[in-house]
Amino acid sequence: MKTDVIAVSSRDDRIAEALRQTEKVAVYKELAPKDALHLRLLTEEMMGLMRAVTGDVEGSFWIEDEKGLFEVHLKVLTGTNFLQQEQLLSASTSGRNEAHRGLMGKIRSFFEPIEGAPLLDLTPDGGYMETSWTLSAYQDKLRREARETKEAMEAWDELEKSVIAHVAEDVKVSIRGRDVEMIAYYRAG
Repeated sequence: MKTDVIAVSSRDDRIAEALRQTEKVAVYKELAPKDALHLRLLTEEMMGLMRAVTGDVEGSFWIEDEKGLFEVHLKVLTGTNFLQQEQLLSASTSGRNEAHRGLMGKIRSFFEPIEGAPLLDLTPDGGYMETSWTLSAYQDKLRREARETKEAMEAWDELEKSVIAHVAEDVKVSIRGRDVEMIAYYRAG
């Protein structure tokens, strides 16, 4: 099943619409109260992420499910230009954006616009720039590095406190050109 795709933005009224849609799914699928709450928490986290993004970002929201595995989708057209972002970050001593530390900072970094970004990010051969990130790969990386660096230990501690890390089975963020899509996976039952 796939719900209607609804327009969302960082404005409160559009966030409330996404929460209503999530509640409708829980009722329609006759989810247990705990599962309904977890689905709502994932939606709140995703919409909170959208609210945290600078500017009035607009996007699409929908939920899909198959045999108890729910996919909560948020797709946004951003101003992000990854070539510009790489150039800006290369000027940093550490080579990374210090504002994007921890789990939600990493996810938020995919959605933040950069001023003056061109309409499309194209590779030299004319294709779209593409990249992806998953929560499970991030967790695996931190597990390996947590004993080695203070930064990895701090990121692991933050991950342990994250609602999304405890509720979602996995989270995937994919980027194609300026389209950024976040999918949180939740298994009911």
